[in-house]
Amino acid sequence: MATTHISAGNTSYKSSFNNKFTQFNNNSNKHFPLNLHYPRSLVPPNASLKVDVGTSSRNVDESVEKKKKTKEVIEEEAKYLVGTYARAPIVLEKGKGCKLYDVEGNEYLDLSGGIAVNALGHADDDWLKAVVEQAGLLTHVSNIYHSIPQVELAKRLVASSFADRVFFANSGTEANEAAIKFSRKYQKHTCTEGKVPATEFIAFSNCFHGRTLGALALTSKVQYRTPFEPVMPGVNFLEYGNAPAAVELIRQGKIAAVFVEPIQGEGGIYSATKEFLQSLRNACDETGTLLVFDEVQCGLGRSGFLWAHEAYGIFPDIMTLAKPLAGGLPIGAVLVTEKVASAINYGDHGSTFAGGPLICNAALAVLNKISNPNFLSDVSKKGLYFKELLKQKLGGNPHVKEIRGVGLIIGIDLDVSASPIVEACRNSGLLVLTAGKGNVVRLVPPLIITEQEIEHAANILSQTLHVLDGNN
Repeated sequence: MATTHISAGNTSYKSSFNNKFTQFNNNSNKHFPLNLHYPRSLVPPNASLKVDVGTSSRNVDESVEKKKKTKEVIEEEAKYLVGTYARAPIVLEKGKGCKLYDVEGNEYLDLSGGIAVNALGHADDDWLKAVVEQAGLLTHVSNIYHSIPQVELAKRLVASSFADRVFFANSGTEANEAAIKFSRKYQKHTCTEGKVPATEFIAFSNCFHGRTLGALALTSKVQYRTPFEPVMPGVNFLEYGNAPAAVELIRQGKIAAVFVEPIQGEGGIYSATKEFLQSLRNACDETGTLLVFDEVQCGLGRSGFLWAHEAYGIFPDIMTLAKPLAGGLPIGAVLVTEKVASAINYGDHGSTFAGGPLICNAALAVLNKISNPNFLSDVSKKGLYFKELLKQKLGGNPHVKEIRGVGLIIGIDLDVSASPIVEACRNSGLLVLTAGKGNVVRLVPPLIITEQEIEHAANILSQTLHVLDGNN
């Protein structure tokens, strides 16, 4: 499948990388930065510790109690929560920056980012200040009334994007549900008398748009949809990147909107080509079909651009956002052009919680930081460095098919299941995710990750690759 390679435009950084990598390899005994704790499984076997007997006994007792706490929490989760998640067997207690700590005191380098949510890491000072200050003023009033943070956030989103107006939701799937409704309402609003309005949709292979019934209908994985069928009818799935098939179907006049991720996250970290997106844009313009970019995971700085589609110079009619926008608090947003907004009337859609003052003030703090050009440039640089480092360290392994991605959304495509290496990384103090068909290691760290932390992560990934051979 063709992919688009987006350059950060900083060649000096590659030179810097080459110098660093040479020095890095020449100092093999310094693979782990001094300010990062060695994961227990990677401590050299000849390491010696001087431990007082009394202290050792007390530490053993504390360790037993902490492990007991982990066991109790996991058992209670199984007893009281609906079993929709196969959770990792750790109980996280606190975090700071790119580090997480469990109830046993173990430290983890977080490259999962709460599934691409914690763009500023954990407990960012400016984010925390925004939350605490707003919580002391006003938390929730519903959308019956006006509130200042909501209006300010909408103004900032409009000013920094193609959009003219914003609708707030509580999550990515809610944002996509709203986009579905807005698309159908727009087609009815603009349909001339005597014609049947377009009501169908196009989505693509490997896509993920959410788990509520409408968004689920647009999600390609059959196993997600089958238990809940019948889902919303009228969705046509095409191969991601197949522009001729999409254009042919759009021109039939039955498609209300085309939903596409400029960079697929859950699907396996695939980037669209400019030619593909331009073909969609042209066909939609010809027919009145709406083009919807789902940037729930790839948007808001993760690609090194504020919005992933900016790299292509192609703009949608609707864009959906969510994951990183409020720094870990629940929010979704639908950005639309004026022509789409003009089709929506009072009462057509709504939400009790969406766009509350507390959430919007937190989102303003996140948006203000990430939209800084220097911040975005750093994301691009770190993404290039990370990919090159991974290629150097992992590229020779026969199980590694490809290392792809843009900015700090990176996928390591394997010819076997990624689950063993995800578990091995976790046991070694590194949290990563899977994607695709379970064969892709997904890396979506906080955008504030340092070069030193990137190097540490690459080392752990390299040293745990052997588990893919079954040599546990």
